[in-house]
Amino acid sequence: MATNITWHPSLSRQERIQLRGQKGFTIWFTGLSASGKSTVATALEQHLLHLGLAAYRLDGDNVRFGLNKDLGFSEKDRNENIRRIAEVAKLFADSATIAITSFISPYRADRKIARDLHAAASPTGDDSLPFIEVYVDVPLEVAESRDPKGLYKKARAGEIKEFTGISAPYEAPENPEITIRTDQLSVEDCVRKISEYLVEKGLITQTQETR
Repeated sequence: MATNITWHPSLSRQERIQLRGQKGFTIWFTGLSASGKSTVATALEQHLLHLGLAAYRLDGDNVRFGLNKDLGFSEKDRNENIRRIAEVAKLFADSATIAITSFISPYRADRKIARDLHAAASPTGDDSLPFIEVYVDVPLEVAESRDPKGLYKKARAGEIKEFTGISAPYEAPENPEITIRTDQLSVEDCVRKISEYLVEKGLITQTQETR
C-alpha cells in the first residue's frame, strides 16, 4: 500500500464538462469471447467520434500488450485485470471523455467493483460517474461457431486452460443497463440501441445524436 501520499486537487469535473462540452461516462461491454463485444464497441466509438464527441475504447486484448502484459488468465489475474481497467476507465470518464471497454469480465464481483468505483464520489467531492453495463448476450454455441481466433477449438482440445465458457465460468449480468443480441441484430442496430439509451438518459444530446 502506498503511504505518505496526498491528493492533489485539479479542475472540478463540472469545469471539464463545461470546457469540453460533453459528459464523461463509461460504457462497459461484457460477454463471451466472440460474442461481438469488440466489433460493436469499435463501431460505437466511431459513431460517437463522428458526432464530435471524445471517446476512447479500451480493448481486452490490446491492454495486455502494455498496461496488463504482466497478467495471465488465472482468476486472481483476471480480477486485477478488471480492477486496473476500471480505474483507467474512471479516469477517462472523469476527464469528460466517453470510456468504452470491451472485456469478457466474467465475474459479477469484478464488474461490481468497476461499477462501485464509478459510483464513489471523487476525493474532490464530485458526484458519481455514469456506468452503463452492456451485456453482449449470445448462446455459447453461437460464439463457439464464430471462433475467429480459434480459441474455442484450442480450449476444447485442452490447449488453453481456464477458458471462459469452456473450462472457466461466465457469470452473466443480472441487471445490465442494456442487453444486445449480436446473433439477432446487426452491428448498426446494436449501435443505434445503445445511442438511443444514451440520449434517453441525457448523456448525449438529441442534437449530437442527429448531427
